[in-house]
Amino acid sequence: MKKRQFILVAEDDIDDKFMLQTIFEDSGKSDLLEFVENGLELINYLDHIKKNEDTLFYPHFILLDLNMPKMDGRQALKELKNHSSYKKIPVIIFSTTKNEVEINRCYELGANSYIVKPYNYKELTQIMDAVNSYWLNTAEIPDIKLNPN
Repeated sequence: MKKRQFILVAEDDIDDKFMLQTIFEDSGKSDLLEFVENGLELINYLDHIKKNEDTLFYPHFILLDLNMPKMDGRQALKELKNHSSYKKIPVIIFSTTKNEVEINRCYELGANSYIVKPYNYKELTQIMDAVNSYWLNTAEIPDIKLNPN
């Protein structure tokens, strides 16, 4: 049986969301792709999953933009990695920010990977193929069950 792949994306840019959705749909690499607009919605979404008894699993990974309103990606990353239920979910920063200090800061906060957003569809497709190849095919990402007992 094929393992269900659930990717949660925190992204506020409508063009980036459209490109990501198109790439994941065209490639057939994800069974479930959900979007939230900012870090606060991300935490609220995960809290909803945690409270929903019918949902069995958290996302297999999170794509997280850094520059978003309400709660930016840095704050969300810090909160995710400090939360006992969410800290094991791999987080891939997906941002236009190329500053080395910022990139290192994200790794210090617990990011699993950092990708600088490309400027065209072809580059983004190649990057998402690499992300899928590693995080969904190569890396052993266990399903994180809500009720382990």
